[in-house]
Amino acid sequence: MNAFVIAFLSFVCLFGSALAGMTLARALPEHHLTEDSKKAIERGLAIIGTVAGLVLGLLVASATGAYNAQRGYVIQLSSQIALLDRALAHYGPEAQPERARLRLTAQRVLSEIWPQPGAPAGASAPGNRQNEALFDQLEALAPKNAEQTSLKGIAISMALDLGRTRWLIYEQLASSISMPLLIMLIFWFCVTFCGIGLFAPRNATTLVGLALCAVAITGAIFLMLEMYSPFEGLIQIPSTPLQDTISRLGT
Repeated sequence: MNAFVIAFLSFVCLFGSALAGMTLARALPEHHLTEDSKKAIERGLAIIGTVAGLVLGLLVASATGAYNAQRGYVIQLSSQIALLDRALAHYGPEAQPERARLRLTAQRVLSEIWPQPGAPAGASAPGNRQNEALFDQLEALAPKNAEQTSLKGIAISMALDLGRTRWLIYEQLASSISMPLLIMLIFWFCVTFCGIGLFAPRNATTLVGLALCAVAITGAIFLMLEMYSPFEGLIQIPSTPLQDTISRLGT
């Protein structure tokens, strides 16, 4: 489900819970809303709010870590492509077909990681024959001297590292937050907002304050969900490093 839709539904649930608490306060008998009742409920809400805030903080930290890891892999992938191209350049004119294949492979990887609108992220697995054609061409190189033999070994090793990084990016695209955990987290906040609304004064200032609190919490949920989809949405990893590398290939 889209991160914006989940965040909007979360806001509706949280703010709706606060309104439900205010409505419930009108229906309850006066002896249910005594000072002792208020203190007891506040203690319970403090426990739930602390647990919910802690879990939300851990989830945001986890999403940030996953986002930064993918960003690091993109930079690493770009540098590996550039270094492989330079190794093939030093090999000599015999490696020109391989350099051309490397450029095509890099462009294909770019379109796979950052697909066109309407195409799902990571639509093509990195293990298909088109992406492995570069490795086959490197294996087919016939060195004529010791230097080319050394460069061929280096190029094959770089190609393996390149493929390993590409697989890491692909496999981590499936990582996301557990929906039962997210639902439970929203439920905890709903209970908290309902308890706050139960004893809150019914005026415009209170409503605006509760609405802003709901926006703040759902904003954190939205950012967390966006960072779990690092190659699409509003907070996506820029493709600039890979695009810059591709523009320099073959020079």
